Amino acid sequence: MKNARLFVAYLFILLFIATNGHAQTPAAWIRINQLGYLPGGVKVAVWGSKGKEQPRTFELVAAGSDKVVFSGSTGKPFGAYGPFDQTCRLDFSAYSSPGKYYLKTGSTTSPVFRIGDNVYTGAPDFLLRYMRQQRSGFNPTLRDSCHMYDGYTMYGPMPDSTHIDVAGGWHDATDYLQYVTTSANATFHLLAAYRDFPGVFEDRYSANGLPGSNHISDVMDEAKWGLDWLLKMHPSDHLMFNQVADDRDHKGLRLPGEDNFYGKGIERPVYFCTGTPQGLGKYKNKSTGVASTAGKFSSAFALGYELLKNTLPGYAALLKTRALSAWQMGRKQLGVCQTASVLSPYIYAEDNWTDDMELAAAQLYGITRETQYRQAARDYAAGEKVTPWLGADTANHYQWYPFINLGHYALAQQDAAGKARLTAYYETGIQRVWSKAKQNAFYRGIPFIWCSNNLTAAFAIQCYWYRQLSNKNTFEALEQANIDWLFGCNPWGTSMVYGLPANGDFPSDPHAAFSAIGHYPVDGGLVDGPVYTNIYKNLIGIHLSAPDEYAAFQSGLAVYHDDAGDYSTNEPTMDGTASLVYLMAAKAQEGAGKRQYDHGGLIRGDSSKKQLVLVFTGDEYTDGAQVIRHTLQQQHVEAAFFFTGKFYQQPANQALIRQLRADGHYLGAHGDQHLLYCDWHRRDSLLVTEKQFTDDLQANYAKMAAAGISKEEAPWFLPAYEWYNDSIAAWTANAGLRLINFTPGTRSNADYTYPELGKQYRTSTEIYQSVLQFEASHPAGLNGFLLLMHIGTDPRRKDKFYKRLDALITVLKQRGYHFNSLSQVLQ
Repeated sequence: MKNARLFVAYLFILLFIATNGHAQTPAAWIRINQLGYLPGGVKVAVWGSKGKEQPRTFELVAAGSDKVVFSGSTGKPFGAYGPFDQTCRLDFSAYSSPGKYYLKTGSTTSPVFRIGDNVYTGAPDFLLRYMRQQRSGFNPTLRDSCHMYDGYTMYGPMPDSTHIDVAGGWHDATDYLQYVTTSANATFHLLAAYRDFPGVFEDRYSANGLPGSNHISDVMDEAKWGLDWLLKMHPSDHLMFNQVADDRDHKGLRLPGEDNFYGKGIERPVYFCTGTPQGLGKYKNKSTGVASTAGKFSSAFALGYELLKNTLPGYAALLKTRALSAWQMGRKQLGVCQTASVLSPYIYAEDNWTDDMELAAAQLYGITRETQYRQAARDYAAGEKVTPWLGADTANHYQWYPFINLGHYALAQQDAAGKARLTAYYETGIQRVWSKAKQNAFYRGIPFIWCSNNLTAAFAIQCYWYRQLSNKNTFEALEQANIDWLFGCNPWGTSMVYGLPANGDFPSDPHAAFSAIGHYPVDGGLVDGPVYTNIYKNLIGIHLSAPDEYAAFQSGLAVYHDDAGDYSTNEPTMDGTASLVYLMAAKAQEGAGKRQYDHGGLIRGDSSKKQLVLVFTGDEYTDGAQVIRHTLQQQHVEAAFFFTGKFYQQPANQALIRQLRADGHYLGAHGDQHLLYCDWHRRDSLLVTEKQFTDDLQANYAKMAAAGISKEEAPWFLPAYEWYNDSIAAWTANAGLRLINFTPGTRSNADYTYPELGKQYRTSTEIYQSVLQFEASHPAGLNGFLLLMHIGTDPRRKDKFYKRLDALITVLKQRGYHFNSLSQVLQ
């Protein structure tokens, strides 16, 4: 939401058109994925108009120069959809050059967007911000604790109101209920994201969610937070609980604290899994067993065991024990375990369970290799070949959860004999959606039921998994259309994730207490998404708090409001966000290939290739220049040099710069005045403004130009002090450049230290050994490395590491490494 002024401006435009006697061109819009597009991926925008006439062609225009770089046909008209009378798809997939662009048809232009392999970089970690904010127990956003006295038991084998410690976990959404159904699914998705794409996640937060590295990937910290709570909810072989609190929680927006709505002080009820209908008030659920909950417990515990057995063996052993006991409970009471309510009929009315047990069996087979589990997974797979809502127009709330059959993918990876059959199940479901989606320009085949965005993310994951299993791109355009929908290629032109992208149109007034009451950003939260208009009109208690700035794009088909008063379309959900973490990790990995990024900067090339590049930075010292240059000449190695503006400007360095250029080395920018861009200890805290950074960078390139080095020759920028954050990376991209940094792991960058620095000091022998030890002890060795050193060091360092450069190059060549150019290693 921008604000009410946009709404007023829109009304003014309509009034002007109505009162002007001349014919007006019908309003039209171009909807894009605001995050951007991968160079090798599907790239489509959607044009929509309030008129019937379709443009014949469109243009892709380079932002800044306004040069047309690609022209294409608008293709077949798709006709009316939602608020538009005519729509078409603008497909520019054939164009792949990275850069900033906009699309144009006649007088209609799109917002500026990027094409680049890093457009999804950082997105998975950004979404984790919302997961941390949803924590119950110690909440890092509030830096305080909540719901620490949960809770008292209901329906269990012990007397009702018996206290049990189940503090922790995640709040489900803006309400503070906690469900195993959604929490176990979220935990599994986070674990799977780390299992499948470990290289895309960072380590910027500690286990308690506060800033600070703890040498554990942040996604694993968050997943373990979920596992810890699940262990409390299944504390022993025959005790299993399904939820904490109920809809008596719905007392209006408030920040999490200690609730006294349940008649037991500040304890909240904890519902035991009985396998029979439950409800403490007028409404009863339709539970028939416990398998749907037990299967989710078991699969999350089993995957947790698989990932933690080497680092936390004792904890992992407990996870394995609980995975097996949950499985046994599920087998004894087959059926669904629905959530319970007291005041209203709104529950998670899950109607399927065989998919949960299939996933559990597949995961148990993976950690035990006992064939009984593989056979059980096969049997359960036949019980739900296709998730029932796929291709349907509607479903009950969370009726077919977790929206896709995760078990098929888990089993297909371990059952070669059944892989083709399981892949065909996925294909059948996708085809059912495609039969509807292909009829509209947005390729929209997801029903507009409550939490439609969660279904969208899940379906995109199923398409992705089908692509991995089949090695076919049959539905790649459909997969990408669902991703694009979530980030702005939808009738409303808005991202559905709070704060992403930072400069885009995204929900700014969500139905969330943290933002509405506490005025905290709810960064990373995926909101519910559009609902059918007839659903919206029949919901209870929705009152918009401001004029609807998307009024022009509401229709008889579906509505979406960026308004805190609309809990049906604009409430972030924890489980939907966790699923999107997996999807964004897949896209980030797809963009990176086998490269590695950190804080938006590229820090490693293809780790499957035995090549590396030597990188040297320089500011005030040059004592190693001639030794380094001579060594590179003798070894026939092409390197990359990044110098500050001060370095380029020094008259004494002009001959060296000319020599390095003549030798064929890359010469790039390192910042003009060697500024420190962000705090050493609080990396998110900037020490410069965007203007200060941009002015400094431009000054660096101006001095390079004076030395005969053009910006086109030097598209890679290495930040001063080799220290930066996501904002610096984004500002670098805005300047048309790419930020890179050295590959961490060795101590080569410590060659600047000197004895007076105390514990920071590293001798040349220590540095040399650190490089060789890393190479020998890691599976990918130094593959794709940007190995950084300095062209000169403080005179107080007498033990110059550049004197060991020749020996280092020689031994690495003997170990089979190729020293290639920067562009070759990073391509």
